Amino acid sequence: MTKSSIPSFSLRDATLADLDAIDDIHVRSRRATYRGQVSDHYLDVTMPAASRADWEHKLPQMLAGGGCVLVAESAGEAIGFVCALAPDAAGSVYVNNLHALPDRKGLGVGTALLEAAMRWARAAGASGMHLKVLETNRAAIGFYESRGWRRAGRVDDAWAGEPIVALVYAIAFT
Repeated sequence: MTKSSIPSFSLRDATLADLDAIDDIHVRSRRATYRGQVSDHYLDVTMPAASRADWEHKLPQMLAGGGCVLVAESAGEAIGFVCALAPDAAGSVYVNNLHALPDRKGLGVGTALLEAAMRWARAAGASGMHLKVLETNRAAIGFYESRGWRRAGRVDDAWAGEPIVALVYAIAFT
């Protein structure tokens, strides 16, 4: 797509009616991003089932005041979302998920969603934000670093029993 042919998109608060779209974007984005970084079994079997169950539990909690979930849409289709938890005891908002459909990456959807989540976090009284990114996800690391986020730690973790290494990135509000 050329810059002039990029469809416009808008952001809005998620609703329970967005559950299917959020789950679909989450699964498709993870499959495209993490293929070759984690097992195919995780991406094709374990993660899709876990994703659906997680969103069925998490989305109602988020909408009831547990945080912020925003959806990016274009021509009536959800194309990305961000999920940010309410500020923790240290005043930091955890970005739990930031995903765009694979064919919408690089078009500004992630940037717009992240900036909107940052505005929400500031309005919620947060002093900053943090997130985890897979150590092998060089594209995401570059995305966050180019926007002023800095590495704040490293965590040995697991996805559905599979070991992963996550890097913690953070940004402080001034």
